Amino acid sequence: MLDGLLSLPWWGYVLTALLLTHITIASVTIFLHRAQAHRALDLHPVVSHFFRFWLWLTTGMVTKEWVSIHRKHHAKCETELDPHSPYFKGINTVLWQGAELYKDEAKNSDTMRDYGHGTPDDWLEQNIYSKHSILGVSLMAIIDLLLFGVYGITIFAVQMLWIPFFAAGVINGIGHYWGYRSFESPDGSTNISNIGIIIGGEEMHNNHHAFPSSAKFSSKWWEFDIGWLYIKTMSALGLARIKKVAPKPVVVAGKDIIDMDTLRAIISSRLHVMSQYARNVTLPVFRMELSRADATYRLALKRIRKTLVREESRVDDQSMNRLKSTLEDNEALHTVYEYRRKLQQLWSRTYSSHEKLLEALQEWCKQAEATGVQVLEEFAQRLRGYSLQPVAA
Repeated sequence: MLDGLLSLPWWGYVLTALLLTHITIASVTIFLHRAQAHRALDLHPVVSHFFRFWLWLTTGMVTKEWVSIHRKHHAKCETELDPHSPYFKGINTVLWQGAELYKDEAKNSDTMRDYGHGTPDDWLEQNIYSKHSILGVSLMAIIDLLLFGVYGITIFAVQMLWIPFFAAGVINGIGHYWGYRSFESPDGSTNISNIGIIIGGEEMHNNHHAFPSSAKFSSKWWEFDIGWLYIKTMSALGLARIKKVAPKPVVVAGKDIIDMDTLRAIISSRLHVMSQYARNVTLPVFRMELSRADATYRLALKRIRKTLVREESRVDDQSMNRLKSTLEDNEALHTVYEYRRKLQQLWSRTYSSHEKLLEALQEWCKQAEATGVQVLEEFAQRLRGYSLQPVAA
């Protein structure tokens, strides 16, 4: 008998497989990632345990192992200690063998001890979920076979492959290798897509690395994070409490005094600030200089466009040397590039007090406004209006 208890048309089996894997993806991004690893939200105990049970049933993943490995990834990102950086492991290894990398790191007791704090440690975890992780997927295989017959074998295979490929392979591999970057974070993270449905919003990986503790992964108005939609729905129903979302710059009209409020707003939104600097200062000057250049110099400028706005730690020596050589012949671009570096140094240096840091910011704005570069002057004047205000989620 080929049929199980449920007889469906072919498209019904396809939709069933997609629905089951989507619930698993939602469990990973909402429970494991945003709630457990980064504490960006609290879940109702019933919801939290459903996700934990579902992951045991469909993946066999142990919460403490996943959380520990992910936290270590953030702490050691793009270094030899990163459990799954494509820059050290190789893109093909991470993409196709991401699950094996997780299994290997899960055997590291130091990783579990150093990064696994705060994860579930109740009777169920100790005696069932962690102790008998293979039991869950075995039950899932039996359930699929009973419900869908021979088609259940295919559905089960899809369930078993979906997370290892998309979560462990695509996000950890392609999400640090190819895509667009909204923020110049000091790692190689990228946004694979601005539509976060297939992997629950994890597609916007650069946004996440820019603001790891944010429960919301989308940043631009044209980005869609379905995981955030689920979280907002659960919040409205009293099933989740959102603890933190990424700060967004607030500019108060008429505010022209650089005070502690200005400083705190700029520091908390520094990646937004640098993104705006690239968009409103560096690129306009670049385009103006490009329009004035002769054919030879225009080619040289085009070769440094990405390097101009890229986080310096992500630039190789050859590209950096090319950038420095090209900037020697262009005063305007050299000016905006140097002021970008000086602005970044405000929060990367150690100051003896907040007052000294405030003085450094005030001096930066004063000097920037006197450069004679109009877009830089306007940017510095706009910084004066920055303020800390509640951010609407």
